[in-house]
Amino acid sequence: MEKKAKKYGMRYPSIDKLLEVVDSKYKLAIASSKRAKEISLTDQTLSVTQCYKPVGRALEEILEGDVKVIEIEKK
Repeated sequence: MEKKAKKYGMRYPSIDKLLEVVDSKYKLAIASSKRAKEISLTDQTLSVTQCYKPVGRALEEILEGDVKVIEIEKK
């Protein structure tokens, strides 16, 4: 599976598909960076991923729905 991630590079997962899941590219950037940090610290993912770098793995988890991006309203 690792060959697919290398073949597509940063084009996988697609930003267009990710923006169907998350309504803002800024929310996506924040959520993926936080999740990537968790992955790099624990080296554990919630699903089998094709990417080997933490950011790619985090984006795959968001795309698959394993990680939900929620917005917390400030008062």
